[in-house]
Amino acid sequence: MPSLSDGSLQRVVLVTGPSGAGRSTAINALEDLGYEAIDNIPLNLIPRLLDGATLLRPMALGIDVRNRDFSTEALLDLQTRMSGEQGLSLELLYLDCNPEVLVRRYSETRRRHPMAPDASPTDGIAREIVLLEPVKARTDILIDTTDLTPHDLRAQVQDWFGLDTGQSMAVSVHSFSYKRGLPHGVDMVLDCRFLNNPYWQPELRGLTGMDEQVTAYVAKDPRYAQFLDHVLNLLTFQLPTSLTEGKAHFSIGFGCTGGQHRSVAVTENVALSLAQVGWQVSIRHRELERRGLMPVTERFLAKSGRSPE
Repeated sequence: MPSLSDGSLQRVVLVTGPSGAGRSTAINALEDLGYEAIDNIPLNLIPRLLDGATLLRPMALGIDVRNRDFSTEALLDLQTRMSGEQGLSLELLYLDCNPEVLVRRYSETRRRHPMAPDASPTDGIAREIVLLEPVKARTDILIDTTDLTPHDLRAQVQDWFGLDTGQSMAVSVHSFSYKRGLPHGVDMVLDCRFLNNPYWQPELRGLTGMDEQVTAYVAKDPRYAQFLDHVLNLLTFQLPTSLTEGKAHFSIGFGCTGGQHRSVAVTENVALSLAQVGWQVSIRHRELERRGLMPVTERFLAKSGRSPE
């Protein structure tokens, strides 16, 4: 059974993402934070690595498409099996990046892409992004490095995975569509489909729960305020107990029919409330990501009183 020498949960961070997105920088940052770091480890060696002597430090394991036994199915199967092991706190960290920026990075370094060694890096980048899409959908923590310098990325890794910070548990809040199934690995799921649906208002149909008009419409539902109060009261109790238990990450999912309006609005408001009382919070809007629409991070940071990294 995996554990640290003091009997606490063994923290293992699997680090992956498209080539050029910053995996090596993240692995090096984790090593500097005190993690035992191994990059490009074959997937079939990971269970044997953990099923040994008592470990002294948390581990960071880099997963690369160049690994000889890599496949998305094998990685997701490993994530599922390891997530169920007692004494283990497993997190999947995905380094993402805009394809155009990845092309620029490859042109600057003049490296060959591992998935297109005899062709343009553009071809390899496109293939790898498609290959890793199922992994990205099931990640626990996603860091988009498109606009980050290596220093910025190291700072974000420090925030998420630092071992000596006062806040040692990361909280992620997800919105999703029930039509596409539950998000993988969430600790708590709450249903927003009872709230009035902005989809039936023609002027709101094309907007999302990040737009103020939609947020105001959802908030007018007489049941909304009571629902939000109950959710925050539950989390006020649940999060400290999970932190005491030794969890490194806690995720909450809010679902609605399409994953565009109600669940997004609730996710934004819950995440903001948690951030304002000091929790380290990230937001994922699964269905908006599928459509290429990402959360307005700067607005969230400004409201929560935090500054961009």
